[in-house]
Amino acid sequence: MSETIQPARPIVVVGSGHAGVGVAAGLRSRGWDGRVVLVDAEGQLPYERPPLSKDLLAPGAAAEPVPMRKEAWYAARRIERVHGTAVSVDRERRELTLDDGRVLPYAKLVLATGSTPRRLTVPGGDLDGVLLLKTLPDARRLAGELAPGRHVVVIGAGYIGLEVAAAAAKLGCSVTVLEFQDRVMSRVTSEPVSRFFEDVHRRAGVEFRFGAAVTAIEGTGSAGGVGQVEWVVTADGARHRADVVVAGIGVVPEQGLAAAAGLDVSDGVLVDAAGRTSDPDIYAAGDATRFASLYDGASQRLECIQNARAQAEAIAADVTGQAQPAAEVPWFWTVQHGVRLQTAGVRHPDDDVILRGAPATGKFTVVYLRDGRVAAVDTVGSLADFNAGKRLVAQRAALSPALAADPSIPLEQAVVSLEPAF
Repeated sequence: MSETIQPARPIVVVGSGHAGVGVAAGLRSRGWDGRVVLVDAEGQLPYERPPLSKDLLAPGAAAEPVPMRKEAWYAARRIERVHGTAVSVDRERRELTLDDGRVLPYAKLVLATGSTPRRLTVPGGDLDGVLLLKTLPDARRLAGELAPGRHVVVIGAGYIGLEVAAAAAKLGCSVTVLEFQDRVMSRVTSEPVSRFFEDVHRRAGVEFRFGAAVTAIEGTGSAGGVGQVEWVVTADGARHRADVVVAGIGVVPEQGLAAAAGLDVSDGVLVDAAGRTSDPDIYAAGDATRFASLYDGASQRLECIQNARAQAEAIAADVTGQAQPAAEVPWFWTVQHGVRLQTAGVRHPDDDVILRGAPATGKFTVVYLRDGRVAAVDTVGSLADFNAGKRLVAQRAALSPALAADPSIPLEQAVVSLEPAF
C-alpha cells in the first residue's frame, strides 16, 4: 500500500539541480507560504554542477562538491527534501508517484529533471573504464582513474570533453581527443575560437584527431565478466591506446516522465516563457525544456545554469501571480587550462563573424551578427566586451563592422542603431 505524504497539497519540484533549487528559492523569496517539496534522486545536499568537470578533477581537489545552499538554508525556508525517483504522474488526480511507492499529491508540479549524457552505442561501450560525467559519483570515479602516465581518450570535443582533457593533462595523463567534426566546440562557437583553444590544448600536450568516428572499443576480459578498456578504434582503422575513455558526446533531455504523462514534448518538454507545459498545473525548467528564443523565436534547448535559474524565477513568479522578471540574455562559460571563454547570446552557424583583436595575444572577442544585428559574442580575456556584448544582444544592436573589429574602440561605440528584443 502506497504512502501519501501529508494531506496538504504542496508545490512539488522534481529535480534538485539549479532549476529545481531555483524554483524552491524563488517561491520563498516571492512570499509563497505553502509547502514546497523538493524531490532529489541523488539523496544528498544539492551541489554545484560546473566544478564536476573542472575543480573536482584538479590536483588536490576537495573531496566534496560545493553545495548550492547549506542544510540550514532549506530548514529555515521550510523546503522539504525528499529522496526518491519520480516514476509517474497522474494528472487527473494531481499525484506524483516515487520509485518506492510513495505518492505525493501536488497543487502544482515542476519538472526540473535535467538531461542525461549520451552513451556510446558501439561494441565495447560497456567496458570497465568507459565513463560518463554528469553526477558527483561520476566525477569521483573519473578522478580516481586519472593518474600520471595513464592513457586517457576523450570522445567528443565539446565543453565537457575539453574540460576533462585539460584536467587529465594537468594530472600528467597522456590525453587524446577524438572528434567527429573538423574542430573543437564546433556546435557552439566559430573557427577562430576553436583554433585558439585547440592550440591552448596542444601546448599542454593534448593530441587531437578530427574527423574521427569511433567504431569500437576493445579490452581484456576480467574475472567479473566485464572487460577492461584497452583500445579505441576509429573508422579509419586507427587504434588509440586507452586506460580510461570519457564520452563527452552531448546530452539528451530527461523528458520520459513528461512524455509518459501525456505532456507535449519534442526533444525537450515544451514550455512557454513562464515555464508552463501543456498542462496548466505542471511547469518545467532547465535542461529538459524546449522553448522559443526571445531573440528570434527559434525553437531551442539551452543547457546552461543561467537559463535554468531564469526559468526557475519565471515559474516562481507565475505560481505566485507576480509579474514576470525581465528576460536575460543567455550566457555560458568554460575554463580550459586556466583560459576562460565567456559567451553571451546564442550563435547560429550562418551568422556573420567579426574578429575583434588577435587570438595570439590571448585577449580577443568574436562578434556574431545576424541580419546586421548582434546575436552573440564570444570573449577571451575581455570582461568589458562580454558585459557590453550582453547588453548589445538584448538591444539587437546594429554595428559598424569596421568599428566593431577595432579592439581599441569600445564595442558600444560601434553601434549604429538599436532595436531592443527583450
